[in-house]
Amino acid sequence: MQFTSTRNSDLTVSFSKAVRDCIPDDGGVFVPSMIEDLRRWIYYINENTPFTSIAGALTSALIKDEFSPIICETIATKAFPVEPKVRQLDDKLFLMELYHGFTGYHRDYGVSYLCSYLEATLQLNGGKAIFLNFTHGGIGALLSRILKGKKNIKAVLVYKKGTVRGLDQESLAWNGGNIYPIEMEGTEAEIKAEISKVFADKEFVEKYGLTVANTTNVCRLLSQIFFFPYSFAQIKSKVNGDIFYAMDAGNYGTLMAGLYSWRFALPVNGFYVPSTIEFCRNPAGMPVVLDSVVDMNKRGDANPAIPANLERLESFFGHNELMMRNFVFPTEIDERKREKAAKELYMKYGVFADPGTASAYAVIKENEHNMYEDEGTFVLMAYNHPSLSADYCRHVIGESPEATPEIASAMKPFALNKPSATDSNKLKEIIKSL
Repeated sequence: MQFTSTRNSDLTVSFSKAVRDCIPDDGGVFVPSMIEDLRRWIYYINENTPFTSIAGALTSALIKDEFSPIICETIATKAFPVEPKVRQLDDKLFLMELYHGFTGYHRDYGVSYLCSYLEATLQLNGGKAIFLNFTHGGIGALLSRILKGKKNIKAVLVYKKGTVRGLDQESLAWNGGNIYPIEMEGTEAEIKAEISKVFADKEFVEKYGLTVANTTNVCRLLSQIFFFPYSFAQIKSKVNGDIFYAMDAGNYGTLMAGLYSWRFALPVNGFYVPSTIEFCRNPAGMPVVLDSVVDMNKRGDANPAIPANLERLESFFGHNELMMRNFVFPTEIDERKREKAAKELYMKYGVFADPGTASAYAVIKENEHNMYEDEGTFVLMAYNHPSLSADYCRHVIGESPEATPEIASAMKPFALNKPSATDSNKLKEIIKSL
């Protein structure tokens, strides 16, 4: 598979280069330029097809020109020790739980796949990679688990003061581990700006193999594609009509993964998300990406520290507003509707919902009349374990779920007892030391 830039369709690079470079020189983000039609394979898979088998087959489709099917299967098998779960709630509603990974977040799957891909390919081709990421704590806790035993990947993780959690002494770089956590003074925006300065030094980035573990990295994003054919395989024998997905907006990475799945020929009929300031409907009812009022080539460069999936969304549809209108459905959801949806999920199905899952279910409730009349089926995507939002659950329904031991460990505060970084120069010093 070849990749191009959202801001330069003449650019063509391999998957490996897109993963390692993260951001093209034109300041856009990488997107697939061609996607293979996998219709025959999609209709072959069924509810007995393992998640790792689906991930391995799609990995081979992505990088078959660069690596053998055996390598592709190895990458997928090592990345996913646990499968997502798909539950049927009623005749027309399925729940896909994406939180059965290492720390209870759906990103566990994508980050694990990215690390597995990098470790395998770096071992074959030589070289090293260093993640440089801002984190609220979750990515740090996750990478401290995933990178154990990895020979070719390290991570510099930048935290706001007092937010380090889920680490252990064994994972720290100064104890022989792969993680170098550092706190930094300032706001989140200020810290991300300092990280961006490091990535702006292209020579430095190339010399030290810098990349990011968020969905700016196309490998992290495309691994989320696996959720869609897997869920289709789980439900296809139980549905007769159209299939729609409802999900929280998040940073729009999962929405983009779903759209790319459709390009693979996955039989999906639309995607429903809560409206946000960045992506909503205009007074005429047309979906609008707020940034689209400014031409892409007149915007500043994409910041590697901040996922730019809305730019990918614009690029996906181009100027075809009618196609977007008939395929992606942002829906206005207020707090009252969200709380009502969370209560119904619990009372009707025994499902604890975090705010994101509740918002996505509220979107279903707003649109179910037309869909169910036409024999449509919804797949509700639950990104994160509800125990991570225990206070919300307790507030809305009076009860909260228990955290698994793994999640509890990932949430445990960790004292660094190290001086804080002040700017990008300090981050560069740390990277040089690894």
